[in-house]
This record gives sequence, structure tokens and C-alpha cells, in this order.
Amino acid sequence: MASVLASKMGLSSLRRKQAKTFNVAVVTMDADLEFSCELKWKGKDLFELVCRTLGLRETWFFGLRYDVKDTVAWLKMDKKVLDHDMPKEEPIVFHFLAKFYPENAEEELVQDITQHLFFLQVKKSILEEEIYCPPEASVLLASYAVHAKVINLYQMTAEMWEERITVCYAEHRGRTRDEAEMEYLKIAQDLEMYGINYFSIRNKKGTSLLLGVDALGLHIYDPSNKLTPKISFPWNEIRNISYSDKEFAIKPLDKRADVFKFNSSKLRVNKLILQLCIGNHDLFIRRRRIDSLEVQQMKMQAREEKARKQMERQRLEREKQLREEAERARDKLERRLIQLQDEAHMANEALLRSEETADLLAEKAQIAEEEAKLLAQKAAEAEQEMQRIKVTAIRTEEEKRLMEQKMLEAEMLALKMAEESERRANEADQLKQDLQEARESERKAKNKLLELTSKSAYSPVPLSANALPPDGPNFNFSMENLSFDFKDTDMKRLSMEIEKEKVEYMEKSKHLQEQLNELKTEIESLKLKERETPLDILHNENTEKGTSKQSNFKKLTLQSTKSRVAFFQEL
Repeated sequence: MASVLASKMGLSSLRRKQAKTFNVAVVTMDADLEFSCELKWKGKDLFELVCRTLGLRETWFFGLRYDVKDTVAWLKMDKKVLDHDMPKEEPIVFHFLAKFYPENAEEELVQDITQHLFFLQVKKSILEEEIYCPPEASVLLASYAVHAKVINLYQMTAEMWEERITVCYAEHRGRTRDEAEMEYLKIAQDLEMYGINYFSIRNKKGTSLLLGVDALGLHIYDPSNKLTPKISFPWNEIRNISYSDKEFAIKPLDKRADVFKFNSSKLRVNKLILQLCIGNHDLFIRRRRIDSLEVQQMKMQAREEKARKQMERQRLEREKQLREEAERARDKLERRLIQLQDEAHMANEALLRSEETADLLAEKAQIAEEEAKLLAQKAAEAEQEMQRIKVTAIRTEEEKRLMEQKMLEAEMLALKMAEESERRANEADQLKQDLQEARESERKAKNKLLELTSKSAYSPVPLSANALPPDGPNFNFSMENLSFDFKDTDMKRLSMEIEKEKVEYMEKSKHLQEQLNELKTEIESLKLKERETPLDILHNENTEKGTSKQSNFKKLTLQSTKSRVAFFQEL
């Protein structure tokens, strides 16, 4: 039996010697990563590897979280990874998440990757209803999942919600992804439940309460109301935090105030509360000191990168404008070409009609001329007949009368023939004149057709080289002059533009609040009171009182620390 046990122990020792690494899977908000870690690695080694892989430098906001039994815990930096109380089945799964939240996202989040990870995490929390979001804010955030939650609370169809979201979206057109994400975070950070970790606790009297830990301090809530705390303790009023078993003790900076204590359900929960308190307190103090050289360097790089992006955006906008102008010029030329083609086609048809008319008039003139000749011949014959009749002797009166009658008829016929001949001659002259005008019209039509043909053979509107983008269709030009020098004067000008943008942002923030109020007023009449949730009711009560997250925090901290501790113990 002993030999069998010894052989098993030897085999186990051999396996440990052979297995010098273990596998972990790290789930971020943007991707899933896998790493092979050494057995001796501490939490700091794995955490720094993940940060380097992500290109993240603002590491103080984040941590590696793992699931353990019915709760969660965070990887300790100074403790070996395998020494943590967690399932050891490979790959060991960690979640790379924001552990601490900034007080002001726009001022504290420097890197784009930091901002992006926060945006994804906050959006996920809102969509999964971990952070309460009122309807008017959900429209501005365009979060369709929260929209689906509140859709039954109002007499509004999905199309009506979508229309309001589309209107809000149209106002943000032209912004970059980074700008849109930051606007999202600035709206989200004013939500009552943003950045707060809640824990179930009991005071000395055994009253069930909720402890909220966030970037500003500690907050005590009624379990039925996660929006409005009953008491708040800023980090600058807290001197020491400690726990013994399940009892947690917080010593205020005011020595006149008593130490207030509470109990949690598990020792593991107390460890988690202590980690969050220490981390948030350190960041609270850090924000109120001068930035370290590393942070100053990061902010300088971020400003330079922002300036570079601004220059790049302006260049792209100019190129886009030039491209649009080139396309408009091309469309104008195409329309002009079509117009010229239509005019040429019409001129060609007019020429054909002129030629046909000229031929017809020439034929009519020839016929009229022949008829005039024939009538003149007949008139001459009639005149000869009249002369013959005059010289013929008339024997009797009857013959004389008949002859006179015939003479009269011949004279009238001759007169009629002369008139007809004259009319035909005039008509022939008119036809000759019309023929001459038709030929003149034909000549003008041919000249116009020749002119139109010559116009389409070359480009009528020459454009300058700088008026078109490099890849404009069917146009050749040089883009050698499109270069940009990043000089000090540019940096000063960009700094002035950034200051100007800051002022514009304040105006936009005011506009955003007005927009939220307008949206709420607009949809308030369609609300169905019987479908309101408890959080909806609490949020509406706070709004009616004019209570916001910041104003409530200031109001709660006006009282002395001693009175707040006493109030906590009496809850």
C-alpha cells in the first residue's frame, strides 16, 4: 500500500515538473484572448500581458475578474494566479473589465482604447438593465434593448420610437466613432446607477440595506430604491477601512464621529468591498493631485493625436468637397453634352425638313413656269385668231353679229388668259423667292450643325488642377500641392480650435439637456401609468423634485459626518 502511494506521489510530482505552464482565456469587451502562463506568474504578470496585448496604458481603471461559487472576485496583483480560490480547469477564464469608473469620462479617459472599452461595457450594462436608463435617455443613446423594455410603458409603436431615434441620430451626423462613444459616456455617466457596485449589508439593528461603492464614495440605499441613497460618505471624509470576518468597519476622518460598522453576508464579499474601496479611494486622491509624468505624456500624445486627426479630418473633408464639386462639374458637363446632342439632332431634322421643302418648292416653281409658258402660248394663239377674224369679210349682218360676238368672246378669253398668265408668272416669282429662302435656311442649318459638331470635339469648361480630387473620373490634374506641415503655428491654431470646441461642447451639453426635457415632455402624454416599474416611479419622483445624481450627493454630504453615522446606525 505504501509503495502504491509513493508511486502515485512520484507520478504527480513528475506531472508537475512536466507541466511548467497553464492556459488562461481572457474575455474582453472587444475580443477573446488566450495566453500560456508560467506557474510562478503573479496576477500582475498576467494583467500586464493583457494590457500590452490590448495596447492599454491607463491600466488603473481595469482588472481581471473571475467567477467563484455564487459571487465574483478580482485577481490580486501581488498573489500567484494559481493561489487564488477559483476553478483550476484549463483554460482558466478571466474577464477583463473596468473595475473603477472615472468621475468625468471626458477629462480622465485619455486613450481611444480606454474610451472604447468603457463605452462597450457601459452600453452592455444599460442593455442588460444593470444600469437603469429612463426612456428619454434611451432614445438619445439609441439603445434598442432598453427601448424594448420601455416600449410597453407608453402608447407608442416601434415606428414612433424609431422615428425619434432617427431624428436624434441626424443631429450627430458627421462625428467620428470616438466622438460618438464619448458623447454616449457623457450621457451615461449622469445615470443614477452608473459606476456603482451594490452589496447587501445589515447595520447594528439588523436592518437590511444596500452599500454602493463608486468613484465619489460610499452610499447607503434602501433595498427597494437603488437610485437615491439615504446617506453618502465622500472618500475625503474616510480615514480607514477594515473588516474582521463578516463585520466591516469604517473610520471617519472626523474623530468626533463614531466608527460605523455593518455586516455582509460572506467574508468573500468583505474582501471584494475592501478591494473596491481601496482602489476607488486611491483614484479619488490621484485625481486631485498633479498628473504624473506618464499621464502628462499620455495627455500630450492624446492632444497631438487629436490634432493630427483633426488635420486629417479637415483634409478628408476638403477632398470630399473637391470630389463632390468634380462630380457636380462632371454631371453638368454630361447634361450639357446631352443638351448639345439633342440640339444637334433637332438641327439635323430641321435640315432634312429644309431640304425636302426646298425640293418641293423647286418642283412647284418649275410646274408654275411651264403653266405660265402654256398660257402665254394660248394667249398668243387667241390674239392671232382675233386678228384673222377682223380681216375676214362678213357678208351678212347675222354673220357680222356672230363675228362681233365671237370677237367679244375672243377678247374676253384673251384678257382672261393674260390675267391668268400674269397670276401664274407672279406665283412662279413667289415660288422662286420661297426657294431662295429655303436654301438660305438650309445653309444656316448646315452651319449650326457644323458648329455643334465642332463644340463636342473638345472640353468646353476647363477645370483647374486643384479643383478635382486625385481619382476624379476622366480628368487629369496634379495633387502635388496637397501637403500639410505640422508646425507650431498649426498647433497653436489647433489649440485655439480645441478651446473653441470646448465652449461649443458646453453649449451642446445645454442643448442636450433641453433635448432630453423636450423628449420627455413629448412622450409623457402617451405614458401608461399602470405599467410603470418601481425604478420608473422613483426616477420620476426625483425628476419632479429636481434631484439629480450630483445634487443629491452634495445635499447628503452637507450634514456632519457624525450625524450621518448616527443616522446610519438608527436605520
